[in-house]
Order: sequence, then C-alpha cells, then structure tokens
Amino acid sequence: MRDMLAMGPREDRAIAYLLVGCLLIFVAQWPRLSRIAFLDGVEFDRLVAYEFVSWMIVWPLIFYAIAALLHGLMLLFRQPSRMWSARIVLFWSVLATSPVGLLYGLASGLIGVSPGTQLVGAIWLGALVLFVAQGLREARGLHG
Repeated sequence: MRDMLAMGPREDRAIAYLLVGCLLIFVAQWPRLSRIAFLDGVEFDRLVAYEFVSWMIVWPLIFYAIAALLHGLMLLFRQPSRMWSARIVLFWSVLATSPVGLLYGLASGLIGVSPGTQLVGAIWLGALVLFVAQGLREARGLHG
C-alpha cells in the first residue's frame, strides 16, 4: 500500500482496481445464482443480468460513498487524510479480498445458507476490514 500511495493520485488505477474486484465478485455469484435458478425455477440469465447491474454499476457507487465516509471519519478523528487515499485503500482491499469472495460464492452455490458459508463470509468481511484498517494506517503515516 505504501508503494501505491507513493505513486500519487491516479484515478484510473483506483477505478481499475475497483472494477476488477467487482467483476470477480460478480463471477463469484454464479454458483449461488445457478442454485437459486435450479431450486426456484427462475431464469438463470435474468438473475445474472440483475447481478451484473448490481456489481458493476450499483456497488461501485456504494464503494465510492464508503470511501468518502472513511475519509470523513479520518478527518473527524483529526487524522491526516486525502480523499484519494481513502479510495485507493478501499478499492485495493476489495480487489485483494475478492479471492475469498470467490470461495464464498462457491460455498453458497454448493451448500447454500449454512454455518460454513456464513463462516467464509465472516472471514471475507474480516479480511476486508483488516486490509482497509491497515491501508488507512499506512496512508495516515504517509500524509501525517
């Protein structure tokens, strides 16, 4: 993260990290969607289309809002922060934890809602929070 922050603000790199991460998470949803389509008799293509819009349009906007919130929280606690730093930290964290998201999608597709699937989801969320926290700490050190 230190090296990425030292390269300076490059919004093209940040959005690329976010979109690739969202694309991997979108692909991770296919086993779950296949399970839903089979069990509920819903068209798989329709589910995939809705999921694509969700992960490639809606979630990136939500992640931008979360990055703004993170930046605001850093400023609220009187920590040096730049908006771009909060974005690159969050977006890289989404990409870096997406392999766990792939495992979560596979688990939810194969075994459905279960304690095992929930455990994988909790690990994914925990990894994301850890990556963001460590990245923000690194950004604070660079700007402070």
